[in-house]
Amino acid sequence: MSVNQHTHAGPPYGQPQPGYQGYQQPAYGGQPLPGVPHTQYGAYNGPMPGYQQPVPPQGSVRALPTSGAPPPASGTSLPSGHQGYSQFGQGDVQNGIPTSTAPMQRPPASQPFLPGSAPAPVSQPSTFQQYGPPPSSVQQLSNHMAGMTIGSTSISAPPPAGLGYGPPTSVPPVSGSFSATGSGLYAPYTASQGPPPPSVPQGLPLAQPPFSGQPVPTQRLPTEVPGFAPPPSSTGIGPSSYPPSTGPHPGPPMSGLHGPPPPTHPPQPGYQMQQNGSFGQVRGPQPNYSGAYPGTPNYGSQPGPPPKRLDPDSIPSPQLNELPPQQKPRHRIDPDAIPSPIQVIEDDRSNRGSEPFVTGVRGQVPPLVTTNFLVEDQGNASPRYIRCTSYNIPCTSDMAKQSQVPLAAVIKPLATLPPEETLPYLVDHGESGPVRCNRCKAYMCPFMQFIEGGRRFQCCFCSCVTEVPAHYFQHLDHTGKRVDFYDRPELSLGSYEFLATVDYCKNNKFPSPPAFIFMIDVSYNAVKSGLVRLICEELKSILDYLPREGNMEESAIRVGFVTYNKVLHFYNVKSSLAQPQMMVVSDVADMFVPLLDGFLVNVNESRTVIASLLDQIPEMFADTRETETVFGPVIQAGLEALKAAECAGKLFIFHTSLPIAEAPGKLKNRDDKKLINTDKEKTLFQPQTSFYSNLAKDCVAQGCCVDLFLFPNQYLDVATLGVVTYQTGGSIYKYAYFQLETDQDRFLNDLRRDVQKEVGFDAVMRVRTSTGIRATDFFGAFYMSNTTDVEMAGLDCDKTITVEFKHDDKLSEDSGALLQCALLYTSCAGQRRLRIHNLSLNCCTQLADLYRNCETDTLINYLAKYAYRGVLNSPVKAVRDSLINQCAQILACYRKNCASPSSAGQLILPECMKLLPVYLNCVLKSDVLQPGPEVTTDDRAYIRQLVTSMDVAETNVFFYPRLLPLTKADVDSDSLPAAIRNSEERLSKGDIYLLENGLNIFVWVGVNVQQALIQNLFGVSSFSQISSTLSTLPVLENPFSKKVRSIIDMLHLQRSRYMKLIIVKQEDKLEMLFKHFLVEDKSLTGGASYVDFLCHMHKEIRQLLS
Repeated sequence: MSVNQHTHAGPPYGQPQPGYQGYQQPAYGGQPLPGVPHTQYGAYNGPMPGYQQPVPPQGSVRALPTSGAPPPASGTSLPSGHQGYSQFGQGDVQNGIPTSTAPMQRPPASQPFLPGSAPAPVSQPSTFQQYGPPPSSVQQLSNHMAGMTIGSTSISAPPPAGLGYGPPTSVPPVSGSFSATGSGLYAPYTASQGPPPPSVPQGLPLAQPPFSGQPVPTQRLPTEVPGFAPPPSSTGIGPSSYPPSTGPHPGPPMSGLHGPPPPTHPPQPGYQMQQNGSFGQVRGPQPNYSGAYPGTPNYGSQPGPPPKRLDPDSIPSPQLNELPPQQKPRHRIDPDAIPSPIQVIEDDRSNRGSEPFVTGVRGQVPPLVTTNFLVEDQGNASPRYIRCTSYNIPCTSDMAKQSQVPLAAVIKPLATLPPEETLPYLVDHGESGPVRCNRCKAYMCPFMQFIEGGRRFQCCFCSCVTEVPAHYFQHLDHTGKRVDFYDRPELSLGSYEFLATVDYCKNNKFPSPPAFIFMIDVSYNAVKSGLVRLICEELKSILDYLPREGNMEESAIRVGFVTYNKVLHFYNVKSSLAQPQMMVVSDVADMFVPLLDGFLVNVNESRTVIASLLDQIPEMFADTRETETVFGPVIQAGLEALKAAECAGKLFIFHTSLPIAEAPGKLKNRDDKKLINTDKEKTLFQPQTSFYSNLAKDCVAQGCCVDLFLFPNQYLDVATLGVVTYQTGGSIYKYAYFQLETDQDRFLNDLRRDVQKEVGFDAVMRVRTSTGIRATDFFGAFYMSNTTDVEMAGLDCDKTITVEFKHDDKLSEDSGALLQCALLYTSCAGQRRLRIHNLSLNCCTQLADLYRNCETDTLINYLAKYAYRGVLNSPVKAVRDSLINQCAQILACYRKNCASPSSAGQLILPECMKLLPVYLNCVLKSDVLQPGPEVTTDDRAYIRQLVTSMDVAETNVFFYPRLLPLTKADVDSDSLPAAIRNSEERLSKGDIYLLENGLNIFVWVGVNVQQALIQNLFGVSSFSQISSTLSTLPVLENPFSKKVRSIIDMLHLQRSRYMKLIIVKQEDKLEMLFKHFLVEDKSLTGGASYVDFLCHMHKEIRQLLS
C-alpha cells in the first residue's frame, strides 16, 4: 500500500519502508530520553526458526490452517473501530441519526515495522528459549528480513547513519502544524510528534486530502483510484511493502538476495524524521545506496525503480559504547522502533481531545479511553456507556470466523458522567408505560421507523409493525420524521430512562426503598488490629452520606447493624429506645432474624441510638478471645432481614479470616502452591463448596447485594468467599496484613465511596440486537437463570457487563446492525426505572473495513475477561496458548487479506491494532496467567474477579500502567508530565517516577536524585533517610511537594478504588515488586519482553501463513 515512498537502505526495524503508506508518527514513541541507561533486555539472538524459510513468492500465501487452533474465543460481537464506508441512506432511518458522510476517524494508513531478521552467530544460546532455537544457517534468512536487526555478526564496524538509538541530533523540535495542502502528503503534525522533515521530496504522488468535517488523523490518507478500494490501514514492520499495481511487483530485485554485505559507512550527523510512515528515524543519503525513492506514481501505474539491495549487516545498531557490558557481543532491535502505547495515546489526545464526540453518525469509532473528551448524544449511546471491539461488523459469520476478531460490547449501564454532560432524561408515559414493539418487546428508540402518517411504526430490530398508541400519536414532517422528534428523548437520544409501571415490579407491587446492613467481624484479629474501632468511628459520619435521589432532603435508605464471630449479634436501634438492645443468635445452623421492628431504621430518626451503639461495640468486644468466625450464616442473616422487610438492599461485610467454625459454609484451608502449572491449578480458582453459589441464587432473587471488605493475615479462600459477592453484582475489597497506620486511609476512602456511589437494586438487563446477530455470551459480576437475562441484586456505577455477539444470519451494509441494552432496576429512592442505551454499527463485506474500525483497548478488555474465565476450566498454559493463537490468527488474516504484498520477513499490523501485541503480552504476564512466587492464591482469585467487571479505562491502565516522570512535572501548570514507556531502560537514576495501575501508586526514587528534591518531597536530607513505609507523602510547603501531591490526588479521582501508595527506593527490596509493573521488560516469572514477544507473534503469524 504505497503512496509515497522514500528509499533507504534496508530499513531497519522501525525504519520507514519504501512504499509504505505514510504514518505520521515519526520517532515512534517519542525521542529516547537523554541520559536514560539503555535497555537491560536480554538481547534476542537472531531470528526464530519460523523465520528461516526463504520468502515465498508474492501471492502464494495459503489459507490459514484451522487445525490445532482452539475454537475462536469469540464470534460475533460488537465491533469497535472506525467508522467504515457504508453509511445509512437518508431514507433508512427517519428518526434521528442523520446520513453519514464523514469518513473513519483514524483513516487508513500503513506503517511498516519489522521484527525478525539478521542472523546471530549460532553459538550464542538463545535468550528466548521457550520459543525455539536460533536458525542454523545464515543463508536461510532472506535479507528481506533485514529490517529486523537482532543479532549481527559484525560488531566492530560503526553503524551506518540513520536509525537513532540515542536522541536524534541537530533537529530542532517543531511546533505548529503542516497544512495538508501542497504536495498533499502530510496530515497536520503536532508538536508531540517530533521534528518535521526539512523539505518535501518531489515526485511523490498526492495523498487524498482529509475528508471535510473530520479531524485530520496523524496518519496519511491513501490515494484513492477508481476501481480500487482504499487499502486498509496497517502498520508494517519490515523492509518494504508495496501497493498493488498492475505493473510488475515493485519489490527489491530477487537476484540480490544472498550477496555479500555492502560496506558499512560512518554515521552521518543529524538525521531527519520520516513522514512516510514508519517508526524510527530516516537515514541520510549514503554511499552505495540510491537516492530517495520516487514512489509509485499511483495505484495501477508502473512502479518506479526498485530500491537497492537490503542486507542485514547494513542495519544500524547501537554504538558499542552505548551497550551495557553483557550485551556487547550482540545487536538488538531498537525498542523505540516498535509501536509505543504512549505515542498512540498522545496522538489520539492531540487529534481528538479538543472536539466533542457527536454520536449522530452510525458506526463511529470513539476517541481512546485515555483521551479526555466530551460527548454529545445525538442518537447513539455515549462510549462511556458502551464500547465495542469493532464498529464495523462483518456481514457474514464466515467473514467473522475468518478474521477471528471477537465481536463484543463492554456495557456500563450506570456509568458516571462528567459534570458537563447531561444525565439521561427520565420519561414518564403514565400508566400505559413505555411504547414497545409487539413482537420482540424492544423499546421505542431513534431507529424505529414511523409509517402510515405516523399511525404505526416498524421495529428496527425485528421489522414487526406495531400500532402507535393513541396517546402517543404524532404527525410526520416531509422527511418522515415525527414533528415532536426533538421533544422526546426516546426519539432523538441514544440513552434515556423510562419510569416503569407496576407491571415491571416484583409481585406487581412497587418496591420499598432499599436497606444497607453493616455486618462487622468482632473476632480477636479484627479487634486487636484496631479495625472494629475504626469501622465504628467511620460509620458515625458516613451514614450522613447515604445515596439519595437528586432533589431529596435525606436518603430513603434504612440501615441495620450486626456483629459476629462464631455467633451473630443483632441490634435493635429503634428511635424510641434510650439504649440499643443486643440479641444473640447462636444456632447458626438455622439462621433467623430475632427482631423485625427496630432492626432496619431511618438514620435521622435513630441517630442517637446508632451513635451509642457504635461507641459501645469496640468496648463490648475489647477483651474477646474468640478467634474463629462463621461466614455463610452472616449472609443468610442479612438475606432474611431483607426478606422480612420486603425490600432489596446491600450487605457490607467486614471479614478477617477463613470461616472454620462449625456452621453452614464452613471452609478448610486448601491452599497449595504445588498445584501451580499443573492440570489441577484450575481448582484454586473454583469454589471449594457449592453452598455459596446456592446462597447467591437466593440473594439475587431477593435483591440482596453483598459487598465484601477482607482483612486477611493468611489464606482465606477468596475464590469461595467471593462467590456470593460476584454473583450478586457486589464488590470485593482486600487489605492483606491490614495495619492501621498504613492502610486506614485506603480502607476508609474505599468504604466512603462504596457507601455513597450510585447503585441500582434488583436489576435485570437484556440486550436486544437487530436480525443477523444475537448476544451469546456474557462476562461480569451477575447471575443468569436463563440465556438472555443478566440478573444483578445490585449494579453500581463502576460495574460493566461484557456481551459477545455471534451471527445467526447475514447482515446488510445498508441497514447496519443495532443493539439496545435495557436495564430494569430500583433506584436508591425505591423508584422502578428502565434505562435504555442504543447503538448503531456499520456492517462490511470487506475485511479491511473491519480492521479499520476496531478498538484495541476494548478488544484487550474482552480477551482478558475471556482468558480469566478460561482458567476456571482449563490449564493456565492452554489459556495462554489460545490467547496467543487467536491474536496471531487475527493478525495473519489481516496480513493475508488486507495488507499489500510484501516480504514474509516483515510484520505488518493493522493501524488500529498495532498495540495488540504489547497489550496482549501484558495480559499474558499478569498474575492470574503467570504468577510469580510471591503472588498468593487469594491475590489471583481477587484479581480474576476484579478484572471481570472492569471497564475499558480500568483494564487499560491495569495491564499497561501509567509511568510519569515526576521530576519533569511543570510545577506551575495543572497538567500531568508526559508519560513514558514501561521499561527499566527509561528510568534515570537521577529522577523520581510515579507508576499507577488503578490499584497501587508507586513512587520510585533513583539513587542519584538531588538532595534538594528529596528534601522537598520527603522532608528528609538524604536518600538513605527516605522511609519505605510511608503510606502518604508529607505535606510540605514547596512547589514540588504540592505538585506531586496534586498529581496523586488527581489520579485518585480518576479511579474507582483508592490506590495504595508505595515508596520504592532504587536497589531496595521493594524494587522487585515495582519492576513487575514495567511490562515492556522481561519478567522474573518468565514473561517475555515486548520486543521478544513481538518476534514470537511474528513467527506465529508466519507459521499460519505458510
